[in-house]
Amino acid sequence: MKKTAIVVLGSPNDAEGKLSSIALERCRQALAEYSQHPDAYILPTGGWGEHFNTTDKPHGYYVREYLAAHGVPEQQILECAESANTIQDAALAKPILGRRGITDLIVVTSDFHVPRAQFLFRREFPDSRLSFSAAKTNLPEDELRRLKEHEEGALAKLRRAP
Repeated sequence: MKKTAIVVLGSPNDAEGKLSSIALERCRQALAEYSQHPDAYILPTGGWGEHFNTTDKPHGYYVREYLAAHGVPEQQILECAESANTIQDAALAKPILGRRGITDLIVVTSDFHVPRAQFLFRREFPDSRLSFSAAKTNLPEDELRRLKEHEEGALAKLRRAP
């Protein structure tokens, strides 16, 4: 029997743990994927970082709380990969998923972030079956443009790295 996991990539929350619009969009996309794959596990990612979470709990804790409040059984939500960035999302997810024999992944992230997530997860999981599920980002155009420019630069830098 194939085992599938929905990997929800981390994103910002505020100093009280309230999920940002981007985090909520990713959570809603994960719920939509879960409704299509009710036997899947869900792996939240995100630990701490100056730019996304300065609370005393990892970002994945808040994602777990949201998903559980919206009907995902606790036993379907795996331990959090306490990452600080997308590189760590993939690297820290690998042993968690490996311990459970999970090789089919649905990676949930924002639409603007999919190319970098694809690059990193394909590099980290070359023998897994991967699909990517894009949450539509609803931000003001100038903010979204800045995020897209950041992603293009970050991906270009990764491609140049040895």
